[in-house]
Amino acid sequence: MSNGVSRRVFLGLAAAGLATPSWANPPSRSLRPVPRPDGLGTVNMPGIERLLNDAGVSGKVSVAVARVGDGKILESHGAQSAQPPASVAKALTALYALRYLGPSHRFLTKVVATGPLKNGVVQGDLVLRGGGDPTLDTNAVADLARSLKAAGVTGVKGRFLVWGGAMARVARIDKKQPDHAGYNPAVSGLSLNYNRVHFEWKRSASGYVTSMDARSNKYRPDVTVAKMKISNRDVPVYTYKAVGKEDHWTVARSALANGGARWLPVRQPELYAGEVFRTMARSHGIVLKAPKVTQGAPSGTVVAQHQSPDLRTILKGMLKYSTNITAEMVGMAASLARGAQVSSLKTSAQAMNLWAAETLGMQSARLVDHSGLGEASRMRADEFALVLAQASQQKVLQPILKDIALRGDNGRVNKGHPLEVKAKTGTLHFVSALAGYISGPGNTELAFAIFGADVSARERLIGPDRERPKGARTYNSRSKKLQQKLIERWGAVYRA
Repeated sequence: MSNGVSRRVFLGLAAAGLATPSWANPPSRSLRPVPRPDGLGTVNMPGIERLLNDAGVSGKVSVAVARVGDGKILESHGAQSAQPPASVAKALTALYALRYLGPSHRFLTKVVATGPLKNGVVQGDLVLRGGGDPTLDTNAVADLARSLKAAGVTGVKGRFLVWGGAMARVARIDKKQPDHAGYNPAVSGLSLNYNRVHFEWKRSASGYVTSMDARSNKYRPDVTVAKMKISNRDVPVYTYKAVGKEDHWTVARSALANGGARWLPVRQPELYAGEVFRTMARSHGIVLKAPKVTQGAPSGTVVAQHQSPDLRTILKGMLKYSTNITAEMVGMAASLARGAQVSSLKTSAQAMNLWAAETLGMQSARLVDHSGLGEASRMRADEFALVLAQASQQKVLQPILKDIALRGDNGRVNKGHPLEVKAKTGTLHFVSALAGYISGPGNTELAFAIFGADVSARERLIGPDRERPKGARTYNSRSKKLQQKLIERWGAVYRA
């Protein structure tokens, strides 16, 4: 980059700090102190103001960088202005979940029999009981059905019930997102495949062949709780309507081309999981009635159960792939463990805000969910940079953050870049955030937060414009370049 710092410069700076003169013989005359030249040891890097002016990023940009350990703010700009954090909020959610659930916590999904087992037949109902596992997938459901068979179950006299009441039921994470956004599904204590259904289409001689299934790398069970119809129109591309207990979709024929696939959000999560479990059980000769949602917490004998990965592993995946539903589910689980009354994502986020204020000093945190998808959420760059700079938080969070690649002038990843960055990204239309850690050949580790948003541009988004609005890609591209320039400035000036 034009203002970038080469590996030679960084290593040279580090070497300069370590070098000491040595002579074969003592000097022939005494050495008198010489006045230190002005500017010795300083690094000529553009200031924040110049970087911001040159970047051409609209709206407001708030930045702060602090030294890890003593938590001293080294530099900031507009850092007291609360901004939308987008998915950077997930980093705070990770700290929250680790505090109240613990890194070794595992979620349990259970199959419960409400009556005794006689000659292989359950003399009562069979219940698929969700335990808040955000990673439950079709493979795990298949394992549950296999375990049910291994327990000696061959049939069920009563009903087949599904329960997701371990946490509040939410129809969608953010009401402003497009209906067909796979990152904005329903949330429930029983969630399967991140509450997404796989829609696939192929052109045939008579039109199109479509399928809706709950596929994994091993299985591809069809589902009927979500249905698709092709309509002769150009726009909108998708429409959604809840019909009874089913998700009914339509798609514009003009948008299909010869074939393709995409994941669509599920709005009936308990019935979706129940239908897939019923299919898997049938493959083992166990015939179940159609699933029905039960509101009361079922009790009985556990005949099969699935255990999730440990929470630390779950959070590392969440931070890497930025899965919204994972953030919401672990966030609500943490709020419940804290003892909060959780009736919605907003009330759970309020419990997290209170914890952040009381424990971390984030007095201005105003999150409306745990994923950062809701655009009304706000965080301050200086407050979050200080949280990241605390040695105790750094030890917990840094190891599970994603490696962020820095790029050269040609736009390609610079594998030889002297700086290493582990951080969480955050991206919405006209919102771009990055927060995490900078390390390099120097002896100073830095924590930083960069929040940028053009709120007025977001407020102008309506209808179809929300999916691919004009100017959003340019905003994001410029923001990413600015973020790297800021990181390189801090790495050079503060000896990362």
